[in-house]
Amino acid sequence: MSIRRIDVGARMSGVVIHNNTVYLAGQVGEGETVAEQTKDVLAQVDALLAKAGTNKSKILQAIIWLSDMSTFAEMNSVWDGWVDPANTPARATGEAKLAAPKYKVEIIVTAALD
Repeated sequence: MSIRRIDVGARMSGVVIHNNTVYLAGQVGEGETVAEQTKDVLAQVDALLAKAGTNKSKILQAIIWLSDMSTFAEMNSVWDGWVDPANTPARATGEAKLAAPKYKVEIIVTAALD
């Protein structure tokens, strides 16, 4: 079985593809609010999935980390407008201390190849 890596860095790859499954590294975004960061993250997810040859309708699972669970509804307001309603993934959301204090949301996605 081959493994394909996209956007390879010294510490991690942005995308790893194995057995027709696409694994994205956790994505964080820019912006002051959770909504702004979520929009940015989801745009990055779209771009990485496209590089891998798939799209959001093929997402199998999303894991979302919020720096503060009180922003859950704010994040969902953006997510709900973005997610493919006919193909919603399995999803979990939790609270975690993220890599830097400026980050309010991080999203990790696993998808099938198109």
